[in-house]
Amino acid sequence: MKQVDQVANGAKFIADVPHRESHDRCLWAARMRRDAVAQQIPEWEEMRRLASLVKMHTLSNLDFYLEQFEKNAIANGIHIHWAKDAAEHNEIVYDIFKAHDVKIVTKGKSMLMDECGMREYMGERGIEIFEADLGERIQQLSNERASHIVMPAIHKLRGDVAKLFAEHMGSDPTNDDPHYLNSVMRKDMRQNYIKVDAGMSGANFAIAETGGIVVCTNEGNADISANVPPLYVASVGIEKLIPRASDLPLFVRLLSRSALGFHVTQYTSHYHGPREGQEMHIVLVDNGRSERLSMTGFCEMLKCIRCSACINTCPVFRRTGGLSYDAPYMGPIGIILEPSYDLHRYAQLPYSCTHCGSCANVCPVKVPIPELVFKWRNELVDKGEDLLSHRLQMDVAAAVLQNATRLSWAEKFALSALRHTPKQLLNSHLNPWAEKHTNPNPPEETFREYFKKQQPTNKKQ
Repeated sequence: MKQVDQVANGAKFIADVPHRESHDRCLWAARMRRDAVAQQIPEWEEMRRLASLVKMHTLSNLDFYLEQFEKNAIANGIHIHWAKDAAEHNEIVYDIFKAHDVKIVTKGKSMLMDECGMREYMGERGIEIFEADLGERIQQLSNERASHIVMPAIHKLRGDVAKLFAEHMGSDPTNDDPHYLNSVMRKDMRQNYIKVDAGMSGANFAIAETGGIVVCTNEGNADISANVPPLYVASVGIEKLIPRASDLPLFVRLLSRSALGFHVTQYTSHYHGPREGQEMHIVLVDNGRSERLSMTGFCEMLKCIRCSACINTCPVFRRTGGLSYDAPYMGPIGIILEPSYDLHRYAQLPYSCTHCGSCANVCPVKVPIPELVFKWRNELVDKGEDLLSHRLQMDVAAAVLQNATRLSWAEKFALSALRHTPKQLLNSHLNPWAEKHTNPNPPEETFREYFKKQQPTNKKQ
């Protein structure tokens, strides 16, 4: 499969100035809110450290906690299924739907289902799935991936949504008032809620001690999907486990503050068994997680709680948009997760990073993203999946930098080239730097030559 070229994809979004500026402004505002609420909690850094330890403890004892969760969930009246990969997940869910003659499904937000391509799989088999999350529904109508983990349609302007709703729901294309657009979506979705056969959602946390799951939303879409239909199916990645109910407040305090800068998520819903007259299923999904757990130095990827704090702060993501990654997971967390799914297809993603380190500074569970980016780059070179241009550049750099004389001559050559290249060429489209910057006048000498002149002459005493 063709490699994803995030740089080329991102260039299209960068060129769309109104969308890029709005995207950057909205995400940076979320980052600023995150900092403000974090500073109000004196023990914030201790909370991050403790959450990291809890996640690492759980991952180190994952087999024990998975068995504990299964036992307690079954005792609660929940049907438990195990899926080794995306294909098996989709087959299990389809078999459940087929057994219940399901034709229409309402679905709360779930990155795992996007990861498995479940909606497309069901559509091919005649099962219609309606996204209950506003942003996800917008993206579904646009026939696009989610562009952000928490805010799936953040790359769109209000006018884009007004036109989209007018096309699909007959609303006023000139009215981009958020309240009006929400009412249009609400009216449309309520018609579907009353005729759905099943509901689905993901999960933010699965508690081994109780055998229940916890879902955090700001719209209540998970509650509709879990409570209205007679059949409820939740898809849960095995890394979502935490040991005890007493661990949950720590993560709930961290999650919303890190994601959007809000003190608390609007809806924190606990599902520990089916309601009366309902049937509840949980599909525990591996899909490469066990393999990541066994990869030396990479297991900390699994600590991620999908808050998107790393995405909101990333200068590359804010300016190139989430669709440029062409993957279920995007931004900093995406560039360390996606190569573990398909090393060749996502080989260029680890290079979409400036190494500013901001992602590691804001991660609530201390995933060492910059270190993992370097690890992936090493892995790509070892497996021969790096770009030929990168390899040639590194070979040339190594040959020059390992020898002081060669480096000195390279400096002189580069300075001479800068001084004698016509300005018309330096400022042309052949030099992308010149599009947004003014090239400074080159100095008369290299720093090495200047430094040598400044040294006092050694005289014998």
